Amino acid sequence: MKNIGLALGGGAVLGAAHIGVLKALNERDIKINYITGTSIGAFVASLFAFKKTWEEIEMIASELKWMDITGITMSKFALLSNENLGELIIKYIGDKNIEEATIPLGIIATDISTGEKIVFDKGSVAKAVMASTCIPGIYKPIEVDGKMLVDGGIVENVPIKTVQQMGAEFVIAVDLNAMHTYQKPNNILDIIINSFHFLILQKDTLETKNADLLIQPDLSQFNRSDTKQIQELIKKGYVDAKDFLDSNSPNFYYNV
Repeated sequence: MKNIGLALGGGAVLGAAHIGVLKALNERDIKINYITGTSIGAFVASLFAFKKTWEEIEMIASELKWMDITGITMSKFALLSNENLGELIIKYIGDKNIEEATIPLGIIATDISTGEKIVFDKGSVAKAVMASTCIPGIYKPIEVDGKMLVDGGIVENVPIKTVQQMGAEFVIAVDLNAMHTYQKPNNILDIIINSFHFLILQKDTLETKNADLLIQPDLSQFNRSDTKQIQELIKKGYVDAKDFLDSNSPNFYYNV
C-alpha cells in the first residue's frame, strides 16, 4: 500500500468544501499519511492533522464569521489582521507545534520580500496558518524569523509537490478554483480576492497535473467571501467528491 498524501488548495470561504471532501474520504476508509494545505486549505489541514474529525471541523467552520477571523490593525501594510484566526487554532488544538501533529503536516506561505516558497513543517501551527491565509492587501503580513510572509497561494496554491517531497507516493488533491465563476464584486473585499485568484488560476492548472487523483468540486454558484454559505459548501464538496471517488475507485484502488 502506497503512502497517501492529501493536498488542500486555497480559495477563501470556498475552503469549506474541503470538509465535505474529508467526509467522502472517511466513508471510504482512505487513510491519509501526509497532508499539506495552502491558505484556507492550511486551516482545514491543520485541524485534521491534529486528529479533528470532519464532523468536528464542520462544527468549527459552521460557527465562523468574518469578524471571528478578522481584526482592525494600525499597520501600514494592511487594514486588517488575521490574528484571531491564529487564536482559533490555539482554541481548538492548543498552542501546538507542527511537528506534534498526528499526521505529518506541511503549510505553505510566501516570503513577500523575495517571492520564495516557505514550507512550514515545524514551529507554531497558529503562526503558520496565519501566514498561509494572509491575503495580500487585506491582512497584515506575518513576521516569522525576520521574514515577512503572506498567502501561500502565490507560490503553490494546491501543494501537491510539497506533499510528494514529504513522502507521499499517491496524491489526492483538491482544487477549489477550477470550476469557479467570477461575478461582479459587491465590495472591496470581493475585488481584492477576485484579483488575487485571477493571478493564481493559470498556476493552479500547471500544479494540478501532478496529482494522482484531482478533485475539483463545482463551486461556481458560491461567493468567495460569504460565510453564510458554509453549510452548502460542505454539502457540495461532499457530493462532488463522493461522485468523483465512486467513478474513479478502480483507478484509486489499483494504483495504491
